[in-house]
Amino acid sequence: MHTERKPNILFIMSDDHASHAMGCYGSRINQTPQLDRIANEGMLFENCFCTNSICSPSRAAILTGKYNHLNGVKSIEDELDGRQMTFPKLLQEGGYQTAMIGKWHLGHGGNADPTGFDYWTVVPGQGEYYDPRFYEMGELKQFKGYVTDVITDFSIDWMDKRDRDRPFLLMCHHKAPHRPWVPAEKYASLYEDTDIPEPETFYDDYATRSRAAADAKMRIDSHMNDAVDLKGSPPDGLSPVDAKKWRYQRYIKDYLRCVASIDESVGRLLDYLEEDGIAEDTIVIYTSDQGFFLGDHGWYDKRFMYEESLRMPFIVRYPRNIRAGSKTDAMTLNIDFPVTFLDYAGIPVPEDMQGRSLRPVWEGAGKQDNWRTSMYYRYWMHLDEHHNVYSHYGIRTERYKLIYYYGEALGTSGSIDENRSPEWELFDLELDPYELNNVYGYDAYGDITKSLKQELRRLQLAVLDEPVEEIG
Repeated sequence: MHTERKPNILFIMSDDHASHAMGCYGSRINQTPQLDRIANEGMLFENCFCTNSICSPSRAAILTGKYNHLNGVKSIEDELDGRQMTFPKLLQEGGYQTAMIGKWHLGHGGNADPTGFDYWTVVPGQGEYYDPRFYEMGELKQFKGYVTDVITDFSIDWMDKRDRDRPFLLMCHHKAPHRPWVPAEKYASLYEDTDIPEPETFYDDYATRSRAAADAKMRIDSHMNDAVDLKGSPPDGLSPVDAKKWRYQRYIKDYLRCVASIDESVGRLLDYLEEDGIAEDTIVIYTSDQGFFLGDHGWYDKRFMYEESLRMPFIVRYPRNIRAGSKTDAMTLNIDFPVTFLDYAGIPVPEDMQGRSLRPVWEGAGKQDNWRTSMYYRYWMHLDEHHNVYSHYGIRTERYKLIYYYGEALGTSGSIDENRSPEWELFDLELDPYELNNVYGYDAYGDITKSLKQELRRLQLAVLDEPVEEIG
């Protein structure tokens, strides 16, 4: 049943937190009891995906409800033009008090500063783990402490000082667990005497995949910075396999130690809501800007349309309308978030927002008959200096995934790389959930491939994107 009461919205987002490093998603490598509180007392989304798996573009999609070719943030080099409409602006106009605290990563100064917020304090760029600096309403200040704790302190302080006669939106954006994975001192020895299990695809050789997989520079065994990422080098005399194992343990333990601080932070925020008596009236979201490779396919980082990168954790608690312990496999996108918030606030959704309200899913505890069964993805940063990932777009349905690596050069010219060799990948997720076997070109998948290409073109047209060339 719909309620006329406008809910508070606490939107907690971390950076690069893979869902398979959360207890409620069945993690084999860590426990997250505070995050699990949200899932246990609300709903867990099993199929939440980002439309572009990289930090700034995902954040822009969440704020605007639009794909990146429309909101102007295709890469991490692009700034968000704050003059365009965002859901915080609409909530603010609708009587909400609004705040943005933590990682912004959409530019600073001029039109790139946060807009639509009564209060904002954000870290410059990626931010620092210790004694972080913040732009507080445009003024650069530095604060003592560990960044996750500082962001949590600021968030609780803002809620405590709010106008209790009006609903609020608080966007609490954590830096962690982003590279280079520096843990808080209290968790520095966590997992010290434990070997973290390696993922099933740790020794993937990319044998059936496109050149894009083999050429990507995000391998744990050869592309990590020992001094910065691993805080040390493997002992002398190790075989290549043992050195890779050593690097994985160093990487994943620091990553999970950063997650431990996030989990603690979420517990503090949930406790505050309960102590303040507003837990029943507050929508609490926990998500990450995208997924992340935790040794999967031998990688770290994200960007690819493969599952570990594409999939976002998304858990929500709202006791007034969501049944505790619910789960849904409804295909959900990050552009759905703002539409949902506006729906609950009773504010009309702009026609150019491309997502769908999740309210029927939340309140029906299941997938709707007319819900989407396919989604469109596009990664734009072709062969950038960071990880050499090929630009690509693709479609994911409930069973299949079709990816086209088109090799478009990054830049304003939009020119096509003359040396490119466009390649397709097709995965049958039912038979091959780890995406190890590219079946593109197999006779048995001929009709499926044809229908997927038709659906890919339909989705491109629907979201107003342009293909690099006609899909053959």
